[in-house]
Amino acid sequence: MLAWLIDTDGDWLFMIVRVVLGVVLFAHGAQKLLGWFGGPGLRATLHTFRDQMRIPVALACLAIAAEFFGGLGLIVGLLTRIAALSIAITMAVALTFHSKYGFFLNWFGNKPGHGVEYHLVVIALAVVVIVKGAGAFSFDLALSRLPPDSSNVASSPMRESYK
Repeated sequence: MLAWLIDTDGDWLFMIVRVVLGVVLFAHGAQKLLGWFGGPGLRATLHTFRDQMRIPVALACLAIAAEFFGGLGLIVGLLTRIAALSIAITMAVALTFHSKYGFFLNWFGNKPGHGVEYHLVVIALAVVVIVKGAGAFSFDLALSRLPPDSSNVASSPMRESYK
């Protein structure tokens, strides 16, 4: 199981998808968690999720963690498939909330909220990462290439039985 989670090749295209998706989601998570990049910070975000969107605080914390820590995981390529899955699930839930606003983002401020186009793109890119792995310049790639006699479980002789 661990072998499949980190197994990847050195493909540059998947590295680009992973890093761009990670940077975007990390920035969104940092807005919500830390108040960076003009974001409201944790207290205001939890208030909005709970009072305006009727989302329980525990689930709001999971969504914020998925964006922030999932974004970091994607940027460095560590446990990439888990990070991408957490982001895809978060965006699928967000998609259900935003579907009432239509397809397009609210660029001109004339609707009460944003549509689902952003969420669909993030889900599609996350699925690519889940299926193909981290690609080049990732901790997953480095861990999956360790020699079989190392102490790493992912590179042990049992690894072949998981493929």
